[in-house]
Amino acid sequence: MGDCLAVRVRLIGRAVTALYDGALDRHGLTIAQVNLLAALGKVGPCSPARLGEVLQLERSTVSRNLSLLLKHGWIEARSSDAKGLREVALTDAGRARIESVMPAWRRAQREAVELLGETGAEALREIATSMGYPPNA
Repeated sequence: MGDCLAVRVRLIGRAVTALYDGALDRHGLTIAQVNLLAALGKVGPCSPARLGEVLQLERSTVSRNLSLLLKHGWIEARSSDAKGLREVALTDAGRARIESVMPAWRRAQREAVELLGETGAEALREIATSMGYPPNA
C-alpha cells in the first residue's frame, strides 16, 4: 500500500486542499467554491453540467456548491425548470468576491509551491497539462 499511487495522490490532494481551504476560511469560501466562481467567470453563463465538465466534478458536487453560491448572491440562475438549474451566471457580487479572495488565494498558491517544492509543483503542472487539464473552457 505504501507504493500505491492512488493513496499518495489522494494524500497530496488532501494536504493541498486543506492549505487553500485554510487560507480561504476567513472569507467563508472553500477552494472548490472559488474554483466554481472562477470557472463560471471564464466560461460565462452555462449549465451546471458544463461547469462539471470544465472542473471534472460530479453533478452532486456541482449542485451542492452552486446552491450555496446562489444563496449568497454570487451567482444567479438564468434559467431553471422542474429538474433544476438550466443555466447559471456569475453576478457582480460574485466577481467582487473572487477579487476579494485573490490575495488569500495567491498566498495559498505560494505555500503550496513551498510544500511541494518548485520541482514538485512544476511536475504537477506538467502531468495535468499532459492529461488535458484544465480542459479548455
